[in-house]
Amino acid sequence: MTGHHQALALVLFSVFVAITLAITTWVSRRRHGSAEEFYAGGRLFSPMENGFAIAGDYMSAASFLGVTGLIALFGYDGMLYVVGFLVAWLVVLFFVAELVRNCGRFTLADVIAARMRARPVRIAAGMSSVTVSVLYLVAQMVGAGSLVALLFGGTSTAARAWTVIAVGALMVIYVSLGGMRATTWIQIVKSVLLLGGTIALTALVLVRFHGNLDTLLHTAAERSGHGEAFLAPGLKYGGNWTARTDFISLGLALVLGTAGLPHILSRFYTVPTARAARRSVVWSVGLIGGFYLMTIVLGFGAAAVVGPNAVRESNAAGNTAVPLLALKLGGGANSTGGTVLFAVVAAIAFATILAVVAGITLASSAAVAHDLYASLRRRCGPRSERRRQSAPRSEVAVARAAAVGIGGLAIALGLLARDLNVAFLVGLAFAVSASANLPVLMYALFWRSFTTRGAVWAVYGGLVPALALVVLSPVVSGSPESLFPSVDFQYFPLQNPGIVSIPLGFLAGWLGTVTSVEPADEAKHAETEVRSLTGAGAV
Repeated sequence: MTGHHQALALVLFSVFVAITLAITTWVSRRRHGSAEEFYAGGRLFSPMENGFAIAGDYMSAASFLGVTGLIALFGYDGMLYVVGFLVAWLVVLFFVAELVRNCGRFTLADVIAARMRARPVRIAAGMSSVTVSVLYLVAQMVGAGSLVALLFGGTSTAARAWTVIAVGALMVIYVSLGGMRATTWIQIVKSVLLLGGTIALTALVLVRFHGNLDTLLHTAAERSGHGEAFLAPGLKYGGNWTARTDFISLGLALVLGTAGLPHILSRFYTVPTARAARRSVVWSVGLIGGFYLMTIVLGFGAAAVVGPNAVRESNAAGNTAVPLLALKLGGGANSTGGTVLFAVVAAIAFATILAVVAGITLASSAAVAHDLYASLRRRCGPRSERRRQSAPRSEVAVARAAAVGIGGLAIALGLLARDLNVAFLVGLAFAVSASANLPVLMYALFWRSFTTRGAVWAVYGGLVPALALVVLSPVVSGSPESLFPSVDFQYFPLQNPGIVSIPLGFLAGWLGTVTSVEPADEAKHAETEVRSLTGAGAV
C-alpha cells in the first residue's frame, strides 16, 4: 500500500494505541503498591467482564492471522487448529477454573505449593511459566511484524524489526504502569473490536457468495490448485507416518495446553469467587466458539477471494490472509473502500496483538516476582517485621523490572522467528504448557500421594524434553522453512513435540512421587481438597 492508504492505516493504529495508553494512564493513577491490585486487579471484575477479558487474552494473533492463513493455504487441515483451540476449553471448564481459583492466589505455583514444600516447587513452576509465556509472546511479535510489513509493501524487513521493538516497548508500558486492571480493560476493548471486525468480514464473505457455503468451499478448492483434496484431510498432515504423527502431537498439545497457560490461569484470580470464575469460562467459551466458527469462513474466504498463491506471495506462512481478504472485499488496493476496510482490519489485528502481549507479559512477570524472586528472598534468612511488610511492594517492583527483561527477550526471539506461521508458533507454546504445567497441576489437584519431588520432576520432566525436542526438530534446522536453514542438527522428525513430551511429564511426576523418601502430607492434601471443592479459606 502507498500514499494515503498507508497514512489511513497508520492513523487508525495510532488512535488505538492512544486509547489504550489513555486507559493505562488513567488506571495507573490508582495505587498499585499491593500485590493483589497489581496481579489480580483487586479481584473486582464481574464474570461477564472477565469472560470478555479471557476471550481477549485467548483470541490472539495466532487465531486471527495464523489460523485463517493456515486454512487459506491448507484447507481442511488448517481447521484442525480451530477444533483444538475450542475443545481445550472443556478441559479448562470442567477440571481447572473453579479449583484453581479456590486453591491459588496469583500464579500456577500457588496451587501446587499449597500442599508441597514451597521453594523448589515455586522455582520449577516459575521457570516453566516464563518459558511458556516467552514462546507465546514470540508468536505475537511475529504477527505484528507480518502485519506492518504488509502495510509498508510486504517486504520491508526494517518495518518488521521496528514493529516488533515498538510492540515490546508498549507491552512493558502497559504492564509496568497499569498492572492487571489496565490490562483487563485493554483486553475487553480488544475483544469487542475483534468480534465486531470478524462479524463484519464474515458477513461480507457470505454476501459475496450469496450465503451459499457450498459455493464458497468449491471456489476455494478450485483456486487452491489442489481441487477436492483442499477440502479433505491430508494436505498438510497426510501422506507419510511423520506427518500423521505430527497431527496427533499437535492435537494433544492444543487440547491439553490451554489448561496450563499462565496468562489464562491468572485470569481466574481477578474475580471474587470460584463461581464467578466458572461463569467467566462459560462467557469466554461462547465468545471464543463464535469467533472460531467465523475464522473458518474467513480462511476459506481468503482462499476463494484472494487465492493461496497471492497469500503466499505476501507472506509465505499465510499470516496476512485476513488483511488481504479485507482489501479485496472492500474493492481492491486502489479503492477507498478497500483501503478503509484494510486499515480497520489491520488496526484490529494490531489491537489483538497488543492486548494479548500485555496479558502474557503480566503473567510471566508475576511468575518471576511472586515465584522466583520471592522464593530466593525467603532463603536469605529470617526477615525483620519491616522487611516482611515491604515484601509485597518489592515484589511489584521486581515484576515491573521483569516485564522489561521478558520484553527484551521476546523482541529478540520475535526477530529471529519472523518467517514462521504464528499459529504454528503458538502450537509449540501449547506443547510446552501441556508437557510441563498440566501434569503437575492435575497431580496436585487430584492425586492424594503426590509429593514435592514428584511436582519438581513433573515440571522439569516435561519442560526439558519439550524444549530439547523443539531444538532438534525441523523447526530449528534441516529444512528451508527452519529458523537456521543453512545448518542441520535435526534428529527429531516431528515439528510438535507434544506426543512425546506430554507423556514424559506425567511419567516423571509419577516416578518422582513413587521414589520420594518424603511422604505426601495427608493433612495438607485434605485441606487443599476441601478448599478446592468448597472454596472454604480461599483468598
